[in-house]
Amino acid sequence: MTTETIEIRTEYITLGQFLKLANVVESGGMVKLFLSEYPVLVNQEQDQRRGRKLYPGDVIEIEEVGTFTVSNTNGQNG
Repeated sequence: MTTETIEIRTEYITLGQFLKLANVVESGGMVKLFLSEYPVLVNQEQDQRRGRKLYPGDVIEIEEVGTFTVSNTNGQNG
């Protein structure tokens, strides 16, 4: 299992965009299928919405993949 920080340059990123940026899925077309097959927790709450907005400080846990934290490129969290 990995624990890593994913840096974004914007105010937020969607869960679908996040999964691509974190190299969890290879393409946007795979996001919906991935979310239907793997439990994804956002701040300890299960969420399958690919449009879910993630902000700096959010913690994403993906079973059998790892734990990720969203951060701004300027180092601000939450």
